[in-house]
This record gives sequence, C-alpha cells and structure tokens, in this order.
Amino acid sequence: MVDIKRGTSATYVQTVTDSDIVQFAQSTGDNNPVHLDEDYAKTTPFGKRIAHGMLSAGFISTALGTKLPGPGTIYLRQIVEFRRPVFINDTITATVTVTRLNRKTKRVWLTTVCTNQNGKVVVLGKALVLFNALS
Repeated sequence: MVDIKRGTSATYVQTVTDSDIVQFAQSTGDNNPVHLDEDYAKTTPFGKRIAHGMLSAGFISTALGTKLPGPGTIYLRQIVEFRRPVFINDTITATVTVTRLNRKTKRVWLTTVCTNQNGKVVVLGKALVLFNALS
C-alpha cells in the first residue's frame, strides 16, 4: 500500500544536455532551429539555443511515474505554463505535490513545478493522474 496524502511531495532532478535536446527533436520531429541551430538561436530574444518546453514538462512525467504516485501512474491531464527558457547545462528540478486525492476513484491531483538551478520557475502547472495502487 502506498502512503499518499495531501501535501506529499517528490522531486526529480536532471541537467539538460545538448544530447537531450537533439534526441528529443529526433523523437518528436520538432526540429525548430531555436533548439538545434546556434546561429539561428543567436538571433532570437534568448540569444542562444533553448530546450524544448515539453522536454522540461517531461521531467514532471518522470517524477509522477517513478516517484509520486510512482510506477503504474497513468497521466489523465496536465496544465502547463512555460515561464522561462531552459538552456543547455541548466539543472531542472521537477517537483510534484499532492493537493487532493480520491481513494474511491483512485485519482490524484498535484501541483507541478520545474525550477532551474537558480530557483527560478521555468514550468508551472497542475496534473491529474490515475493510480491503481491507491487504497
């Protein structure tokens, strides 16, 4: 039995590499030059390449599926707001926190936040998941 209650939190931390960005582009087909072409990225407001927003949001999925609620979690809904760019070598901490749960329907609602190594919020959102091990 998994002990999940309101206020329970978990984190997943990963440093974003050039390889992460290239592999994400290859996997999704999102070849936007702001992610892959340094010369192009220099002409943007960011001044250099940025990671795909959904790469950072993917760290939330990792936290949900491996930490809280954990293995067996099924994503039902995610609201996501991209607040700041993520650059190569940024260390992103995805934090998920239970805000509500319904043991009968096995639904868990969570806040989802990604911060960079400077403590700045890069992604903010809410998730709803199904967790069969909830009793």
